[in-house]
Amino acid sequence: MKYAIVEISGRQFWVETGKYYDLNRIPTELGKEITLNRVLLVNNDGELLIGKPYLESVKVKGKILEHLRSRKTIVYKMRPKKKTRKKQGHRQDLTRVLIEEININ
Repeated sequence: MKYAIVEISGRQFWVETGKYYDLNRIPTELGKEITLNRVLLVNNDGELLIGKPYLESVKVKGKILEHLRSRKTIVYKMRPKKKTRKKQGHRQDLTRVLIEEININ
């Protein structure tokens, strides 16, 4: 089993080939290839490669499938005994990326 742990927009994701992941919005057009080069760890069928902090010889290639928005999260703030209430909703802009291959040079 081949997988990698990559850092994308300040978050770390465990990625495998053939699966898709929802990341924070990447401002590119649909169908475009992207390369993720901040690879922290790679497991290549039991052979473990750990970066300090990143692996320079490993590239993860992905394809942008769609741009979407996440489910609405409700933010509710209330100060007791002050009659102050504030209700807000937030939907995060996301990009769905299909991981195509993990290249180890």
